[in-house]
Amino acid sequence: MFSVFRDLIRYNMEFAVGVVLVGAIVLFSLLSFISPVDPTAIYTTIPDMPPSAEYWFGTNSRGQDLFWHLTFAFRNTLFFGLSVALLSRVISIAVGLAAGYLGGWTDRVLMFVNDIFVALPTFPILVLFYFVLRSDLDMFKLALIMACFGWPYDARLIRSVALGLKHREFTRHAVFAGMSPVKIMFEEHLPYVMPIVFATAMANMIWSIGLEVTLAVLGFTNINIPTVGTALYWANNHSAMVVGVWWWIVIPVVLIVLTFLGLFLLAVSMNEYIDPRSRLRRMGA
Repeated sequence: MFSVFRDLIRYNMEFAVGVVLVGAIVLFSLLSFISPVDPTAIYTTIPDMPPSAEYWFGTNSRGQDLFWHLTFAFRNTLFFGLSVALLSRVISIAVGLAAGYLGGWTDRVLMFVNDIFVALPTFPILVLFYFVLRSDLDMFKLALIMACFGWPYDARLIRSVALGLKHREFTRHAVFAGMSPVKIMFEEHLPYVMPIVFATAMANMIWSIGLEVTLAVLGFTNINIPTVGTALYWANNHSAMVVGVWWWIVIPVVLIVLTFLGLFLLAVSMNEYIDPRSRLRRMGA
């Protein structure tokens, strides 16, 4: 794993830039652990102060220091995106490997369920969950719900790889050695699909974070939890651009765009690394 990371940093400029951008946002979010303020407290500072040496990102109309408030917002948003990506990877790996290796009726049933989830309209269902749960819809529950819709495309991709691995010589040797199907899938086949898992995880984080921001801006999440989406919700609620508090919207938007750009570059570079010809061309071979 370290050698893969070293090669990507050395030969792939997109990956290096992506690591820098995502690393900077992660470090920014980690500052929340040393924050001197409560992210949920309001009117603790002078409202509507522009960025300055005292308030680096200015203050908002709710009397919050925007710099420290956004550290909590980005920590929660990144943790949410990572949670959705990890949970949906577990489902996609299990379904994709089982469908590809076992085949037969197992493959048909799993792909039938997979196609159902592909066809479901995600956004209206999430809005429905909001109206059902209301204040009980915390970040973890939303991550669980969203993970149930984030796996089908990647499961089909993993299945296609598993179908090829099923007929490889090392798989036949494992069968002759008496290894169980579960052991073959997770010990022999899983290492071959891990680059795909990492690449799709980055894309899944972009999807989940973007959807959470959209839901929060529209008020369809718990607006009392600091996230990037709720920060923009309150900015819109207080008509920040109309009253001239532009930094309340511009700064979170710039930071989330940098986050999306970093994750996108990581996903693109990992997809390129999966292709041997592209990888060797990068290395000058």
